[in-house]
Amino acid sequence: MQRLIRGTILHFLGDPGTEPAPASWQLFADGALLVEDGLVRRVGEAAALLADAPEGTEITDCRGKLILPGFVDTHVHSAQLDVIASYGTQLLDWLTKYTFPAERLFKDEAHGERMAGLFLDRLLASGTTTAAVYPTVHKQSVDTFFAAAAARKLRMLAGKVLMDRNCPDYLRDDVAGAEADCRDLIARWHGKGRLGYALTPRFAPTSSPQQLAMAGRLFQEIPGLHLQSHLAENLDEIKWVHELFPAQRSYLDVYDHFGLLGPRAIYGHCIHTDATDRVRMAATRTAIAFCPSSNLFIGSGLFDLDQARNAGIRVGLASDVGGGTSLSMLEVMADAYKVLQLKGQHLNPWRAFYLATLGGAEALSLEDRIGNFAVGKEADFTVLDFDAIPILKHRSGIARDFAERLFALMILGDDRAVAATYVLGELAYRRP
Repeated sequence: MQRLIRGTILHFLGDPGTEPAPASWQLFADGALLVEDGLVRRVGEAAALLADAPEGTEITDCRGKLILPGFVDTHVHSAQLDVIASYGTQLLDWLTKYTFPAERLFKDEAHGERMAGLFLDRLLASGTTTAAVYPTVHKQSVDTFFAAAAARKLRMLAGKVLMDRNCPDYLRDDVAGAEADCRDLIARWHGKGRLGYALTPRFAPTSSPQQLAMAGRLFQEIPGLHLQSHLAENLDEIKWVHELFPAQRSYLDVYDHFGLLGPRAIYGHCIHTDATDRVRMAATRTAIAFCPSSNLFIGSGLFDLDQARNAGIRVGLASDVGGGTSLSMLEVMADAYKVLQLKGQHLNPWRAFYLATLGGAEALSLEDRIGNFAVGKEADFTVLDFDAIPILKHRSGIARDFAERLFALMILGDDRAVAATYVLGELAYRRP
């Protein structure tokens, strides 16, 4: 089956940079996207694609709206919807007071099924089609998440959270049990359909050296595995890491010591890193998930995007719900702009939308499959409506050029601006 989607089409070929380079994107004011069997077959001017469209092609008219590759959220907790908008603490207290009690509920498989469905449906309603996801320490939380993602044909990364110390007894695992659970989950889900397994030590303080070594061994042993964790989010956290691992030079060096860096590894936050850390991350092709909304809400600090990109590190945007306050990558882009303003940097709209699409795919080592409309890639995309929000409609209407309209969308937009989301070329969400 072939489907042709007509509208304003924007996708990226590379990082536009701080002084946006037009060669890094393609923009078709009256464009079309031709999809066949869930893959991109052509993208370009609507007139040319309509003239060549095979008989029987289904045409969806989205003129006046913006068609983008599906957003990629590089760091988000599916088990933390219940703690979004929880008041008034910083990271370590926040985990104890809100996060761990909420994650305890995922021992109940029925609760996990219900929350996985809610989480994924809200991602789709926000235009997000791929994410790197943290369920909980419970094996069944991963099973229910992957089952829900498979039912929706989504490309998702996830894995059992590893915690064998410095956490409540009701969330604690052990090295042997965690390894057995991981191996079973990997055999059942990794590479099945569009799913990938991500080894997921929560962060260095909640895993013993033995557990981190086990995760490193699996990462090196099993081809194609991903790995995700947290790094240098909070100053008290960093101090704690130094106390627990006094032999290691830095927080990053702890992970490096246990073989947890490399392609397909991504670390959330990375606010308080130094030049030596950044050189090592670039050399190992370890990526960063930039979580501006969460960093502002929990008061962790301000990420330096220019330092990371200038060092050659891949960076994607992330909501980090529930520390973050919205699953909408439009709102995350707005917060990223504000963070970088405080750092004396400027996030132009071209680079922001790159980070939320192709940049996120690159950070997750999925750019060969998703992230733009290159021929042969999986046809995940979202349709955004400039007129959905009254103030956005007004601001878009007086914009002097498309860049101003795009910037207004990134600053004023949220999930109300998502008219539809498509997965493998099929409608997965339509705004009521």
